[in-house]
Amino acid sequence: MLAAALDGARAEPIRILGFGDSLMAGYGLPEAESFPSRIESALRSRGYHVRVVNAGVSGDTTAGGAARIGWSLAEGPDAAIVELGGNDGLRGISPEDTRRNLETILKSLAERDIPVLFTGMFAPPNMGREYGNAFREVFDDLAQEYEVIYYPFFLEGVAAEPDLNQPDGIHPNARGVDEIVRRIMPDLENLIAEVGRG
Repeated sequence: MLAAALDGARAEPIRILGFGDSLMAGYGLPEAESFPSRIESALRSRGYHVRVVNAGVSGDTTAGGAARIGWSLAEGPDAAIVELGGNDGLRGISPEDTRRNLETILKSLAERDIPVLFTGMFAPPNMGREYGNAFREVFDDLAQEYEVIYYPFFLEGVAAEPDLNQPDGIHPNARGVDEIVRRIMPDLENLIAEVGRG
């Protein structure tokens, strides 16, 4: 079993950096119900020796992420989950700017040979089809260019589901977070496998 093999090979836990915005930070939720906490618990229940660091900052744009990626890597994580872009879409930030910022982040991780699970985001429908298509292509293109593990839409199965979201209709509630964790788990296990091969 992969989990047992990795556990036997490492005395220290695999350190996963959860790098993102309010969806990563756990806006409106107790820390124990945040995405980083829930994936740490879920992975540990499967036998993985991991520690997930919550580096989510509510309200962060991709520009904010690009500005802080250097010091966020100071502790030398073994892997990273990159979840950013939702605030860019809400603010109508140019897809070219979003691309440039995300590329700064992915390049910083690639230069350190840190395996990445990159999650995509969709723009709100009210931004129009042209903007929405250009926005989505940013994530698709960068995932291919940097050859990262790619989960195309972080809120898959949760967005627009009232029972899975807080009253604001934007941020997942505890049930919503658990649904994201359930859906993304295969990619998380692939991320850990890449650490094992490194």
